[in-house]
Amino acid sequence: MATTLETPSPAGAAQAPARGGQARKASRRLALLMLSPTFLVLALVVGYPVLSGVRDSLFSQADGLDENGFVIEGERFVGLDNYTALFSGERGEAFWNAFLNTSFFTVTAVVLETLIGVGLALIMHRALRGRALIRASVLVPWAVPTAMSGLLWRWIFQPDGAANALIGQQILWTADGVAAKFAIIIAEVWKTSPFIGLLVLAGLQIIPREVYEAARVDGASAWQQFRLITLPLVKPALVVAVLFRLLDTLRMFDLPFVLIGGNKDSVETLSMLAWTEANNLRYGVASAYATVLFLYIAVIAYTFVKVMGADVLGDAKSKKEGKA
Repeated sequence: MATTLETPSPAGAAQAPARGGQARKASRRLALLMLSPTFLVLALVVGYPVLSGVRDSLFSQADGLDENGFVIEGERFVGLDNYTALFSGERGEAFWNAFLNTSFFTVTAVVLETLIGVGLALIMHRALRGRALIRASVLVPWAVPTAMSGLLWRWIFQPDGAANALIGQQILWTADGVAAKFAIIIAEVWKTSPFIGLLVLAGLQIIPREVYEAARVDGASAWQQFRLITLPLVKPALVVAVLFRLLDTLRMFDLPFVLIGGNKDSVETLSMLAWTEANNLRYGVASAYATVLFLYIAVIAYTFVKVMGADVLGDAKSKKEGKA
């Protein structure tokens, strides 16, 4: 008895991709519907403050007297004057000083945190006796609130504190100078290196042991295994950790404010400068500082994601699935 195989008609073959496209559209609509409460909350707590800050940066608190001798009250529109004032005169000097301090703290701290964090992750990943205790102890600096961490390091960096007793010198760590910069870097690295270490550790734990066993059979050294296996496979977790640390360090405020104090040129950051202007009731200038800092962070984050090739939003996977 002969059997025949039915081949799909051209019309049926054409309808299959159409049905797949409709299913994807329905899935996207459902996803947007379920995410709409989150988008609404983000619009209220993020979008509105950002737009309000941009709006305030275009206004200035009115002061002085009018032609009748009365005090001018309220706000007046000044356009981009608050922004142009950031780059000239005394305000320009303060801005560039804070900008350089912010960039220096970000680059130095993130590089050191990445190196130390990867080292901590490799140590915690090894099958050592007391590994649970090591992991718990590593969490302690990250669990300490930043304000408390600043007070702790302020006590350590006192003229008669533990730091000077350890090195045998009298250094004014909490004064306005280069030593204050190093104090900020040390305290920041001590607190946040465990964050990178924990994220990298999570990436290490999903690497199959068979990969390393095959590399050892092929004669790969420990450095070759780290460079050719470990780093490529933990890159997604490492990139996300470094990105978070970049965003966090660029808006640094609480640690230098508590550890060193305000109005110190050597450690003043853009966030601290915006706070100082707002505290002096110059809300327009403060909003301009905050807006510039927001744009600076956005540019750094976008450039970092593009350069490192990080698929933070999962667009690459969705595009591949769409093409398939």
